[in-house]
Amino acid sequence: MSLESLRNALPEYAKDQKLNLGTLSTEPSLTQQQRAGTFVATALASRNARVIRAIVAEFGPQLSPEALNAAKAAASVMGMNNIYYRFSHLVGGDYATMPAKLRMNVIGKPGVEKLDFELWSLAVSAINGCGMCMEAHERIVVQGGLSKEQVQSAVRIAAVVHATAVTIDAEEALAA
Repeated sequence: MSLESLRNALPEYAKDQKLNLGTLSTEPSLTQQQRAGTFVATALASRNARVIRAIVAEFGPQLSPEALNAAKAAASVMGMNNIYYRFSHLVGGDYATMPAKLRMNVIGKPGVEKLDFELWSLAVSAINGCGMCMEAHERIVVQGGLSKEQVQSAVRIAAVVHATAVTIDAEEALAA
């Protein structure tokens, strides 16, 4: 499966996602690694097997084995962190000051440029809805030299990949 076949699988009412997938697949504000890694990490966070297969088939070959592993790791570690930090942020009180006591070594040594990993973590955090994580990762990438336009591009990819997964899930459920 390719990105084109995924686009073709979208129904007419999701024409905007179809167009946005095409446009964002060549987003010029991001490097090839940033763009491909963002697509892969957010596809994994979307949790839709069809979307994951199509996007990894399309963008996986654009990444080194280390970068592909790091994109997978960003989705995995943010799957944990977004739950924990969203809880501690929303509930507050003592939880906000307690140490997490969760292993997250991959954040310190992701195997790729730190800013790229942080950008992927930001995009996954946007899908998972963790405000605390989004703020932290956005601050790191902007302080590291990425532009607001690059941040916006990564979040736009996250939004479109997630919307595509929602649409595919809905169509599969309706067809069952």
